[in-house]
Amino acid sequence: MSRAALELKDVTRVYTAGGVSLTVLDRVSLAIQPGEVVGLVGPSGSGKSSLLHIAGLLERPTSGEAILAGEPGWRLDDRGRTALRRRTVGFVYQFHLLLPEFDALDNVALPQMIAGVSQDRARAEAARLLAQMGLSQRLHHQPGQLSGGEQQRVAIARALANRPRVLLADEPTGNLDPQTSMQVFQALFELARTEGVAALIATHNLELTRFMDRVLALKGGGLAERTAA
Repeated sequence: MSRAALELKDVTRVYTAGGVSLTVLDRVSLAIQPGEVVGLVGPSGSGKSSLLHIAGLLERPTSGEAILAGEPGWRLDDRGRTALRRRTVGFVYQFHLLLPEFDALDNVALPQMIAGVSQDRARAEAARLLAQMGLSQRLHHQPGQLSGGEQQRVAIARALANRPRVLLADEPTGNLDPQTSMQVFQALFELARTEGVAALIATHNLELTRFMDRVLALKGGGLAERTAA
């Protein structure tokens, strides 16, 4: 088996407020391989977003480690973590957060250009990803001219534009109707497979978990594998 693209080792996250401590993650460990699509489920407040933020080096755990492409992220300083995150992680959120003044092509090309890719190469890669998401006829539409499902597909293409090793998605279809949710998820799943990206997807939509390789459930601070719905 190839080396895991993402590992969490004994991750604990404790929040303290007003003298009261709440443990949302209690020595959580997981490993996700390249090309594997894993669901993350659990009730609201169970720690799904905290786990994703720790995995993506956005939120420091109380203890434990996040290892991205073999490199322990929380041993690095701020600059090192930022560099590792930019190299290895793509994020997708419930709301697409596209730049309204740019068309779909440039929304996907811009992160590449910021990373130093030439404009021509960035736009060519953006067009390729958008075509794989079924948006080849929407390249020059601005977000306001796209449906909700199309906007989220652009956001997914943008998250994968810099060829990350890991895709972290927090309720990526939570703002969409059931039919559109399924279409967007299938596009995400196929693109993650094609690109060889390890994907961890937090969702309340148990219907989507039927198509995932594994489903992990958070409850009471612990993480357990469960049978997909």
